[in-house]
Amino acid sequence: MLKPNVLRRKSDFSALYNKGKSVGDRYVVLFYRRNQLDFNRIAFLASKKVGNSVERNRARRLMKESYRHLEGELLQGFDVIIIARNTIQGTKCQDVEKSLRSAIARAGLKTKGKAG
Repeated sequence: MLKPNVLRRKSDFSALYNKGKSVGDRYVVLFYRRNQLDFNRIAFLASKKVGNSVERNRARRLMKESYRHLEGELLQGFDVIIIARNTIQGTKCQDVEKSLRSAIARAGLKTKGKAG
């Protein structure tokens, strides 16, 4: 069974790129747009600029783990794409989490009740 909270369709990606907003940080770029759902849909991307397949997969793993730590602090009802920058190579998970936290805060996707 497919997970409902993962972006898959090309039309969703196109809508996010064309009509969504973006925020960049040191290690990640965040594209986001409101959806009509009660939950967030998310995608993690790393282009060939990041490196070979091993480095791209590591970048995606770092972003997924960082997102997992911040997931409870996010507002619901958004489509989000998190893209790795080539500066992510050789970084630690804590650094990526800090960068993602900063991007999420600047995008206004963080709930008001949580500090961090």
